[in-house]
Amino acid sequence: MSMQGCRIRVRGQVQGVGFRPFVWTLARRIGIRGRVLNDAEGVLIEAAGAGLDSFAAALRDEAPPLARVDSVEVAAAEFEDLPEGFEIVASAAGAARTRVTPDAATCAACLAEIMGDGRRAGYAFTNCTHCGPRFSILRALPYDRAQTSMAGFAMCTDCATEYADPADRRFHAQPIACPACGPRLWLERAGIEQPGDGIALAAEALRGGQIVAVMGLGGVHLACDAQNDAAVTLLRNRKRRPMKPFALMGDMDMICTACAVSPKEAARLSDPAAPILLLAQKGVSVAPSVAPGQTNLGWMLPYTPLHHLLLARFGGPLVMTSGNLSGEPQVTTLAEAREKLAGFADAFLLHDRPIARRLDDSVERITPYGPMVLRHARGRAPGTTRLPPGFEDAPEMLAMGGQMKGALCLTRGGEALLSHHLGDLDDALTWDEYRRAMADYAALFDHSPAGVAVDLHQGFRATQAGQALGLPVVEVQHHHAHLAACIGEHGWPKDGGAVAGIVLDGLGLGPDGTIWGGEVLLGDYHGFDRIAWLAPAPLAGGDLAQAQPWRNALVRLDMAGLGGLADRVFPDAPRAALRQAVAAQVNAPLSSSAGRLFDAVAALLGLCPMRQTHEAEAAMALEAQAQAYGVASPYVLPAASGAIPTDALFRAIAADLETGQPTTRIAARFHATIAEMFCSQARALVDTGQAAAVALTGGCFQNEVLLSACMARLDGYRVLHYQTLPANDGSLAFGQALVALAQGLPK
Repeated sequence: MSMQGCRIRVRGQVQGVGFRPFVWTLARRIGIRGRVLNDAEGVLIEAAGAGLDSFAAALRDEAPPLARVDSVEVAAAEFEDLPEGFEIVASAAGAARTRVTPDAATCAACLAEIMGDGRRAGYAFTNCTHCGPRFSILRALPYDRAQTSMAGFAMCTDCATEYADPADRRFHAQPIACPACGPRLWLERAGIEQPGDGIALAAEALRGGQIVAVMGLGGVHLACDAQNDAAVTLLRNRKRRPMKPFALMGDMDMICTACAVSPKEAARLSDPAAPILLLAQKGVSVAPSVAPGQTNLGWMLPYTPLHHLLLARFGGPLVMTSGNLSGEPQVTTLAEAREKLAGFADAFLLHDRPIARRLDDSVERITPYGPMVLRHARGRAPGTTRLPPGFEDAPEMLAMGGQMKGALCLTRGGEALLSHHLGDLDDALTWDEYRRAMADYAALFDHSPAGVAVDLHQGFRATQAGQALGLPVVEVQHHHAHLAACIGEHGWPKDGGAVAGIVLDGLGLGPDGTIWGGEVLLGDYHGFDRIAWLAPAPLAGGDLAQAQPWRNALVRLDMAGLGGLADRVFPDAPRAALRQAVAAQVNAPLSSSAGRLFDAVAALLGLCPMRQTHEAEAAMALEAQAQAYGVASPYVLPAASGAIPTDALFRAIAADLETGQPTTRIAARFHATIAEMFCSQARALVDTGQAAAVALTGGCFQNEVLLSACMARLDGYRVLHYQTLPANDGSLAFGQALVALAQGLPK
């Protein structure tokens, strides 16, 4: 006998988050009969009963904490075989159309267990449906244990009972484990496992000033005592990382002792993504060598049981930085750790749960204007963004991103999926990782793109890889992609009209053959016009101009007629040879890069003048100086259109230096001047009706001082700036995809 009911399709982040037991509990409460299962499109429910309307509404309104429900689609249906009660049935296979849940930090219930005296007391791999590894252990969809790196761990009777009980919070928690059946943890030295409690031995080593390699969720960290300057310096020397700030791990009390933490920042730290969050220092509570010259520290809470146990046993804050050779990807396997980190670590805290996918820690900050994502990685990836209105029926597209901050973007079914941070593709091992990620994402999400979007620069490895796929190719100018990514995050409609985009970053090839990086564009997804730009200056020495800030300062000072000042500030630099090469136009391509302008001013002020030891070192030092001063008035410069000269700016800075003005004030005035330079151009476009809003995009907008200065000058205007995606090249692929979809594939 047939029965009338409905078939309910729930789409979104609904697998691996306890959605099926939630549906089971909800159905029992309302009196619904039927079944629920996972399949490749999400969650499918077949149901009948008197309370179907309230049942369907509660699927969205009462969803589990890690769930993200995009849609609940209800269709009338007739059934011949509905069960008397309500059942959870096995997952169905098929093309992967559902979302993958990012890894989630340990929940309060699991933390209480590991700190308690039950059977999971002190167990470093405790998890449930509300927390634990997801993407880092996933090998294929649907998300079931056999498709993860937990497949090799057979459940004991107790775990199997919990796994099978819909009323238990571990029902179908795929990484479920306990000391009797799950992964194990140990400490080893020189490849030899040491007897005893691995956590206790690691804490003892850390207290002794040693470096410990800690195998975590998406890779291996190098840890040391954050309050021991000798230990931090030892780590710097071993890793050959003289200046770049180290990330820190601590509990909330430790973090609040070191930094000023607002309620919004505390909430962000406690988010299931557990990102590294940049926080303002308020005193000296960690070693000065953790973040030399910086006013901010990067903190994260412990996000796995292993981290909680180690931190509690150690009793103080820890440096927790990526375990890798300089420039290479973070190591993820036991063999890699032993081979590549032997020269860095005195001891290794290891486990035998394989890491299926390398994931760096996400890095974020909270500004007065909302959150800012600096690195999109563990806990956030693979993130999905709804395509803006007008793109609903767009074909599947693959976008390759740029050379720096490598990341891929896949579009399908009205959504864009942005990959995790893959790194800078100049490094051979990172390039190998990028190519593996291409295959990984294509297989994991059963993606069959109709075309591929690439950067205009033919020398980029990502561009070359996209062109080699044999698909129709759309070449997208670098800064156009930045503009599209920013407005796309905000859901700007496909035919929403033009926006004034202030695009400030390092380097991107322009269609005129010069290197862009400081532009005001008027455009949308379909195209753009270049309205204003920094007057180009030679990149003296080509790539060396990125590594040696003094080169940019000398060129800009010479352009301003201040060659004598350059001679005094950089007496030991090879100035004559550089000037000769510039005059002969040898290895000195023209560039309007805002990033190189920041480098030039930093060098002039004596901040990292000769060589950067890490990307953006000079700009970060300049920002720190400006933060130490506070809000300042800009230098008064002549009005300009088209190419914006910098001569008057450098003459004004030189005058301040001559009168002994503090570096902090000059840095603050420089930031304010850059903001006024570009915001005045953008305001004019809005005021004349040519643009409907202003977009702030490009890696320079990771600078909070610059962002705040621009927002102050755009008060009263509609401003679009990043809050969920990185302003840097980490979101470039998303913008490329939107431009390619708007322009259409070549015939």
